[in-house]
Amino acid sequence: MPKDPTIKKVLIIGSGPIVIGQAAEFDYAGTQACIACREEGVEVVLVNSNPATIQTDPTTADRVYIEPLTVESVAAIIAAERPDGLIATMGGQTGLNLAMDLERAGVLDEYNVRMLGTSTYSIRLAEDRQLFADLMEERGQPVLSHTSVTDLWEAVDFAKRHGFPLVARAAFCLGGTGSGHASDHEELEALVTSGLKESPVGSVLLERSVRGWAEVEYEVLRDAEGNSIIICNMENMDPMGIHTGESIVVAPSQTLSDADYQRLRTASLDIVRALDVRGGCNCQFALNQETGETAIIEVNPRLSRSSALASKATGYPIARVAAKIALGYTLAELRNDITGASASAEPALDYVVAKLPRWPFDKFRNVDQRIGMTMKSTGEVMAIGRTFEEAFLKALRSLDTRSTFPEVNAKWTDERIEKNLRQPTHERPNAIYNAVSRGWSVERISEVSRIHPWFIERFAAIYDMDARLRRGVTPDLLREAKRMGFSDEHIADCTGEDTGQAEIRETRKREGILPTYKMVDTCAGEFAASTPYFYSTYEQEDEAEPLPGPKVIVLGSGPIRIGQGIEFDYSSVHAVEALREMGIKAVVINNNPETVSTDYHLSDRLYFEP
Repeated sequence: MPKDPTIKKVLIIGSGPIVIGQAAEFDYAGTQACIACREEGVEVVLVNSNPATIQTDPTTADRVYIEPLTVESVAAIIAAERPDGLIATMGGQTGLNLAMDLERAGVLDEYNVRMLGTSTYSIRLAEDRQLFADLMEERGQPVLSHTSVTDLWEAVDFAKRHGFPLVARAAFCLGGTGSGHASDHEELEALVTSGLKESPVGSVLLERSVRGWAEVEYEVLRDAEGNSIIICNMENMDPMGIHTGESIVVAPSQTLSDADYQRLRTASLDIVRALDVRGGCNCQFALNQETGETAIIEVNPRLSRSSALASKATGYPIARVAAKIALGYTLAELRNDITGASASAEPALDYVVAKLPRWPFDKFRNVDQRIGMTMKSTGEVMAIGRTFEEAFLKALRSLDTRSTFPEVNAKWTDERIEKNLRQPTHERPNAIYNAVSRGWSVERISEVSRIHPWFIERFAAIYDMDARLRRGVTPDLLREAKRMGFSDEHIADCTGEDTGQAEIRETRKREGILPTYKMVDTCAGEFAASTPYFYSTYEQEDEAEPLPGPKVIVLGSGPIRIGQGIEFDYSSVHAVEALREMGIKAVVINNNPETVSTDYHLSDRLYFEP
């Protein structure tokens, strides 16, 4: 099924300003969609209100409107431009909600504008908590005991019949806004009252709480003919009860049995089929790893922050392919740029990816620093390594904070450690590390935190390596520490005050302990690939041959945080484009998975590094 020839002009809706839960990932998705549509000869009209984005650059789309993202404003643009279709799934929750409002207002029908990709009917099924839960029950997919309420009295009645704890989830909301746990009537009243105000449709879903279960995500692509692939699955280190945007995430999953992995994979494919998703979709599951019980939590029938992470983790251009699916192509008709193979081939990872959120608590020290179902992080970083330890430690250094390694703090009492494990804050890695240093057993830490023992064992391995280094550094131990992800700076700290980072570096060079660079090729080496996308590790074979000719490194700005947003990604992208226009090769180093600058198509070479 080739491109629909009747689609000659499309309108793409952006996501507006950077807000908690909606950052640079939608500039990346929207920019990819613009490029993909223009590649197919389709005229692109873009509307967004954020001047710091690449997508609002005059060269990204054929026509750019920097206007408020309101029904009135976008209706006027539609009247003037008369697009054939609308792509709203690249603009986050803002774009999705606006498209639904335009349909309800009759604007799309009045001007004969088709919703391209996933339909408004499918979006409503996925976003309306009650409709979605009812559909899942019809398909035999397990959901939690639930009800949708539109006033407080309905919520109180449900609580009387089902008891506490309960979870409240506001419909059509972003980043967990209006959502949370209620352990009693007082908390329930506050949550439901807030959720009803936040929900644009005045609806809140109440459901049984499964706090402490594992949370697992599957990123899926599907075309109009029903062909579906899993881009990758991701496992939250943090248990249910913490928003996935607030969680430490690892890809691929590390603790799932093959049976559980395949069961959730099959469920994901069934869910996108039931919703008739046409493009990208993110499915989130709760899994009780002790009993095997599962439940589908929610589905994002659009590109999301997880989509950007999955795209950068695998090298698979999700937004670009999703945009071409919206134009009518099937997966089998599209190609994977890296391998030249069909885009219907599922990516495979021969490395580990870790994502860590970036919180604004260094700027707002007096706010509640507990993390839960409502997002507080402003951005995130991603790191790639051969092991979880290596990826995690690289990600920790990428956050651009004072804490570049888990810290043992003698001032932390056992009570403080337990409190941070039971009700986590952004310091939970330190809480785990301090518990390990106190001799707490893996079982005890896991029981209190509800974090899988496998992850606790990884922290214990980091602590053991730290202790070995403090007893004396040998060349073999130095090599082992570097392979685990330890920085020269921290190794120097372990050896005592007289040894500096430069001395450790010189020792490494003398012993031949140097980084090698591995390729992100989407296929774990199954096909021949040529891609400019690399990460460092300490092994024998180096897959990054030096680029010939003149070249310049462009340093990215890392995670989005207060005072440093998407505008520096804009600058980096323009620097790359200017260099390439002059015939100078551009080498980008950055660690933010949400950005356009970390798209491997952009530069001559990309290194995903601290």
